[in-house]
Amino acid sequence: MFTGIIETLGTITNIKKEKDNIHLTVKSNFTNELKIDQSVAHNGVCLTVVSIKDDTYTVTAIKETLEKTTLKDFEIGNLINLERGMKLGDRLDGHIVQGHVDHKGICSNIKTEEGSTIFTFTYDSKSNNVTIEKGSITINGVSLTVINSKKNEFSVAIIPYTLENTNFKLLKKGDNVNLEFDVIGKYISKLSNF
Repeated sequence: MFTGIIETLGTITNIKKEKDNIHLTVKSNFTNELKIDQSVAHNGVCLTVVSIKDDTYTVTAIKETLEKTTLKDFEIGNLINLERGMKLGDRLDGHIVQGHVDHKGICSNIKTEEGSTIFTFTYDSKSNNVTIEKGSITINGVSLTVINSKKNEFSVAIIPYTLENTNFKLLKKGDNVNLEFDVIGKYISKLSNF
């Protein structure tokens, strides 16, 4: 379980393909605090630490994860958003995030305003996932508030701190992102389809 509050940016230092899986090696400033079997969200994707060496650690992504997320597009040198699992009893500063990406979205527009940047995203509405005005969405692991909610499109307003301290600062129009829709909204959507 995560909160969507990014702890740090990590750098992909190695990518190794093995059958349908890939092993990602990541350099981060909290590697020395990790342990084998610990969960870490990588651009919103929950992956298990399988090895640790010096200031890097390795995680494995299976075929299903690669098909639903942007992980297969990662390249050596990419900066990724990292968050360790939530500690029971800590404040929930973001929202309830499972680290289970629903599907990819596309950045369709970026607009700079006075004091914020508005990012607009489109997604496949066939999945029955929904956004609501002022509801929560997780984009590349970042907990954000929805504005301009439409059937298969929504926007978020990014404050300068979030822009600088996440990989949103590198996002361009046309880029794919990982989307995890609000878990409560997913349950309501599922129940309303019965």
